[in-house]
Formats: sequence, C-alpha cells, structure tokens
Amino acid sequence: MAVFVALGAFLMTLAGGWVAQRVTDRRHLVLGFAGGLMLGVVGLDLLPEAIGAAGDPVLGVPAALLLFVGGFLVAHLVERLLAVRQAAHGAGEGRVAQVGLTAAAAMVGHSLMDGVALGAAFQVGAGMGAAVALAVITHDFADGFNTYTVTSLYGNARRKAMFMLFADALAPLVGAATTLLFTLPEEALGCYLGFFGGVLLYLAAAEILPEAHHEHPARSTLLCTVAGVGFIWLVVGIAD
Repeated sequence: MAVFVALGAFLMTLAGGWVAQRVTDRRHLVLGFAGGLMLGVVGLDLLPEAIGAAGDPVLGVPAALLLFVGGFLVAHLVERLLAVRQAAHGAGEGRVAQVGLTAAAAMVGHSLMDGVALGAAFQVGAGMGAAVALAVITHDFADGFNTYTVTSLYGNARRKAMFMLFADALAPLVGAATTLLFTLPEEALGCYLGFFGGVLLYLAAAEILPEAHHEHPARSTLLCTVAGVGFIWLVVGIAD
C-alpha cells in the first residue's frame, strides 16, 4: 500500500515541476511562492515533527534544533566554498550552478525520506499511513516545484533541471520500497528532519526570497510568499 501511495507522490512531484516551467514570465512570483512553501515546510511541518522525534535534549537544547542550526551552517559553508572555487577559476561573480544541483540533491534526499516515512507510517497502521500519505503527496507537489526552480535558478540547463525533477519524483517510490526491508528508528528520522530543515531555511531566506525581490520588489511577490506559507499551513492542518 505504501508503494502504491508513493506512486501518487511521484505524479504530484512531476506536476509541481510542470507548473514551475510554465510560469517563466512571472519568475519573481514563482520564486516568491517557492520561498513561502519552503518556509512553511520548515516552520510548520519539519521542525515540529523533528523536535518530537529526535530524542533527549543535548545540554538543554533539543537535538533537532542543534541539527537544524547545523544544517543552516553547512548549507552556508557549501555555498561559500563553491563560490570561492568558482572565483579561483576565473568564473567571476554570479550564482554557482553546483549550488543549485546540491540543493536539488538535498531535496531528492528529503523526498527519499518522505517515502521512508510513508512506509513506516503504514507499518504503524492504516490510519497513520493515510494521514502521512496526504501530507507526503501534497508536499511532493511543492518539492517538485522547488526542485525545478532551485536547479534552474542557479543557471543550470533545462536538461539538468528535468533530470533532478525526475530523480525527486522517483525518490518517494524508492524510499517506500525500502521499508519493506527494515524499520527506521524514530530518533534517526527526527534528527534528519531537523538537519534538512536548516538547509531548506537557508535556501529560502538567503537565496530564493532575495532573488524573488531583486528585480521585482512588488507587493504581489510578497503575497505569493504568504500564500506559499498558508498553503503548507492548510496541508498540515488537514493532515492532522
């Protein structure tokens, strides 16, 4: 059942990427909405789940929050290292294509864990599986949207963006299939979600949203960001 539901996530991921491709003339609105989706996923879904699952605090701080900060810093460090490397090779200023691919690869990893979470939920019971399935399938629309957007944002060719989109679409199927072989510890899943939340927040706050307002500091862009957060809030509310 988990693998069958993951097929719906596969289709929704592709649908999200298709929508991102069709609105190139409103790129600032796309980026604003994508930033809102990423912010909503981190603050309203990933962190609450991670804090509850990641185990005991470390020196008074929840382990998930420590990993959240670590993920933010790692994302910042990776981008700085890639930018320095590009400058050393005379590439000049501008966005580094590898950063987009790295970010997209992180999203593929997140989608893989979505599939694992889906399979684990069905191991608990049909009711838990149905709730997680609703969240995963809807979130994967946002994942497909964001994967295509962040890959192309950094100057990667459309072919590479499509490749990462299909990898992101396949990831939940693979993740759900692996749960037929093992059971993922709850603490490990919570720690992963905390770390990925930090990476995602860095991309949204330091890259996606500034780019959205760079050439079009319009009120409509801000409204798209708010709409993205509201959409994730609605999804989380329905899933609960």
